[in-house]
Amino acid sequence: MADEPDGATTHEPIPAPRTAPEDTTAESGAAENDAAENDPAESGTEDNGAEDSGADRPDPAQGRRWSLPSLLVLYAAVVAVALAVVYHLGTVFLSIAPSNPVSQRNATTINAHVMPEFEQNWQLFAPNPLQQNIAVQARVQTLAADGGRTESPWIDLTAQDVAAIRGNAFPSHVNQNLLRRAWDYYTAWHDQNEKSTGFGGPLSVEYLKRIGLQRIGRDWRGEPVIQIQFRSATTDVTGPTWTGAPATATPSYRQLPWWPATDDDYRGLGAS
Repeated sequence: MADEPDGATTHEPIPAPRTAPEDTTAESGAAENDAAENDPAESGTEDNGAEDSGADRPDPAQGRRWSLPSLLVLYAAVVAVALAVVYHLGTVFLSIAPSNPVSQRNATTINAHVMPEFEQNWQLFAPNPLQQNIAVQARVQTLAADGGRTESPWIDLTAQDVAAIRGNAFPSHVNQNLLRRAWDYYTAWHDQNEKSTGFGGPLSVEYLKRIGLQRIGRDWRGEPVIQIQFRSATTDVTGPTWTGAPATATPSYRQLPWWPATDDDYRGLGAS
């Protein structure tokens, strides 16, 4: 064995091996997880809160739901409108269709619905258009307190309509056609002796009478109206001078009989 050199008689300590630094982040995360596991009330509260918030949130895919009463009302309204449209179109069609057993058997019902507001006619395209000016006039008979009767002068109802139309950029359809169509309807269902020619006769009388009573009112100069009478003043339209047609200045008249005016005739008219 070789001799040790001088100065090597003492032994130096052997250094300890180095260890990796501890991961404090992992320890803190593990501690938090342990705390969460040890406190089930807190974790349960948070989970329930998340579930509650999800339950309160509406589902867009579900949409709005109608209640049963609402659906019944909606369906009933749709059916009612559809039936009304079918009834209206059917009556108008039967009124202009050629005469047939259905229109003849239900003529009263059809005309009550169609006439005069929905009447269909083709006078604009007629081969012989109207060439006359027809003015409808009316007068009333009143009853005095002593029993005496007084007749008013003739009132030109057509002139009132013309005055309302002239100068008006948007004239009323009522002023243009109501009285004229009422007179046309009357003459279509009466002969020259004022005898009714069919089921439209009584309705045309009531229609024309109520228009006159609405215009004049219940009283004339403080006395109640008990009867009303109509007449037409017809004047031919003079043609151009180059036609040589003679000018007609004197009108021809068609005078109707007196019709009684009762409270039922004023019903719904708003006449005072």
